[in-house]
Amino acid sequence: MATVELRFSAQPEHVRTARLVAAAVARRAGVDEAVLDEVRLAVGEACSRAVGLHRSHGITAPVSVVLTEEEKSFSIEVGDEVPGPGAEPAPAGPAATRGATPGVGVDGTDSEADADGEDEMGLAVISGLVDDVEVRSGANGGVIRMSWPKTPVTVLP
Repeated sequence: MATVELRFSAQPEHVRTARLVAAAVARRAGVDEAVLDEVRLAVGEACSRAVGLHRSHGITAPVSVVLTEEEKSFSIEVGDEVPGPGAEPAPAGPAATRGATPGVGVDGTDSEADADGEDEMGLAVISGLVDDVEVRSGANGGVIRMSWPKTPVTVLP
């Protein structure tokens, strides 16, 4: 089982790099060429979602991407460090604004409601692109696990 791990700071400009790495590793792992665009798009959505969650919650930890080649499949896990619903919220870091009302943006809008809408849209896009997708969330953050079948290697006589 070959594994590639990628960690990047939660900046939107790094999502493109994650997409390119995922497509290259998927190709090398034997994922069908016709599916590589789906891999790129799904990883882009998952990474954009993780970056957005980190930024909206003031988390400075990096986003993690784990690409794993298994015997018959190729999987990608995109992880964030945002505690899931019902988990104890992490203490506000230096990025938090003093005196700000939680969930209310600078312009007075409900930033948590906006983030939830974007989050649901991103998950819907990923579900439309990937047949085998799993979303987990806990006190230590969330993970989106996506997998694709590998193209069987034909051995010629």
